Amino acid sequence: MLRCRIPGCQLSSKQLHGLAEIARDWGGGYADLTTRGNLQIREIMPHNTISSLIKLTELGLTSKGSGADNVRNITATPTSGFDSRELIDVMPLALCMHHYILNCRDFYDLPRKFNISFDSGGAISVGADTNDIGFYAVRVGEGQSVEPGIYFRMRLCGITGHQQMAFDSGLLLKSEECIAISAALIRVFIENGVRTNRKKARLKYLVDDWGLEKLLEATEKKLAFALRRAPLEVAEPSEEKSRQAHLGLHPQSESGLNYIGVDIPVGRMLPDQMHGLAAIADTYGRGDIRLTVWQNLIIAHIPDEQVEAAKEAIRKTGLHYETSAISSGLVACTGNTGCQYAGANTKGNAVKLAQHLQNKLELDQALNIHLTGCPHSCAQHYIGDIGLQATSSKIDGESVEEYHIVLGGGVDDNRFIARDVFSSIPFSEIPTLLENMLNIYLKEREGEESFADFTRRHSAEQLRELFTLNCHA
Repeated sequence: MLRCRIPGCQLSSKQLHGLAEIARDWGGGYADLTTRGNLQIREIMPHNTISSLIKLTELGLTSKGSGADNVRNITATPTSGFDSRELIDVMPLALCMHHYILNCRDFYDLPRKFNISFDSGGAISVGADTNDIGFYAVRVGEGQSVEPGIYFRMRLCGITGHQQMAFDSGLLLKSEECIAISAALIRVFIENGVRTNRKKARLKYLVDDWGLEKLLEATEKKLAFALRRAPLEVAEPSEEKSRQAHLGLHPQSESGLNYIGVDIPVGRMLPDQMHGLAAIADTYGRGDIRLTVWQNLIIAHIPDEQVEAAKEAIRKTGLHYETSAISSGLVACTGNTGCQYAGANTKGNAVKLAQHLQNKLELDQALNIHLTGCPHSCAQHYIGDIGLQATSSKIDGESVEEYHIVLGGGVDDNRFIARDVFSSIPFSEIPTLLENMLNIYLKEREGEESFADFTRRHSAEQLRELFTLNCHA
């Protein structure tokens, strides 16, 4: 597998064209977008690896430090730099962090799931709550204990696969301080964190052992400035994220320009589609493409007068910019067709599930369904409205794909770790079970209550009783 580091989730049309050629000529004929705003090309034969790596370098990209158990992408709000709601452009911070890690040899001793994100305060979530280090842009007004301006709150120890959201560190940071404190935190982790146990190779477990204050004291010793402590109340409340701003047509901060979010079903693209999307970015935009943590992509800087032509061009690729409330939030990891840990074909199952639900019912609100293949939780099932974690068992000597089901998750203003409700449900029963769940929700919700809020006001036992339809609870 070729894992391409996409710094800040920002990609040029030239780079997408080149990645399409790698997937077509040397890979398995497809590329996958990941929940880290990353891009993977699989099924590259050994004799094609050198050619693939050379091509990647020629494109100005790299896979350096992204293999084995090394750290992955640095993510940023995908609309950063042109989002009408953002407080600050965080793309320079993400790029700086990306290059800092690549050029520091000691940082190669980071585990693959040591995550860092920058949230601009814009419309689209980057899921920073799930990160070991997450920076959230905030505004401080007049009359507070610090000077007014734009700062960052730093949240720590997000690890949703272990059922924990990031928590506020109590620090208020200027933008020029973010990289320095990240580097100091990383070095404290490398020097003191667990690396012999993959299940505990995360910042959370160092903080569990030390406590937050000891971590911050050790971090401050590596800094040339004092940490600025401030309560959450000094910052103005952040605006709610839009659950569908990563898809469809949206105005940019610059008048007369728009971005279009394109639905990439379960993140999988064919080379012809990649070429088509790159050509659209060139023809109707400025060649600027952004990847989202929801496994979709955005084509930016489209003038008002070119919008309809761009929409038609997207349709001709076989993809779409408008989608149902179900498929818009569908996320799936690689699954057992490309990962040794996965217990099921998550991408194939996700497509079947979405088709069934779209044929059976209609929702008036966006819904996130996340399918992950194993406890590593690459698809972050604990933050989905509905999360499915694959497992498998033997029935009459044959392997059967099954899923544990969690309900009610969310991030940002809707942050919540989904609760375990069903265990080891065969996939053959899941489409009907979820259909039943959603119909009951539509019938019994209070007003315009979301599915997540509906599930949260019931206990797990109540939900099992309410939703069970001839399935193994």
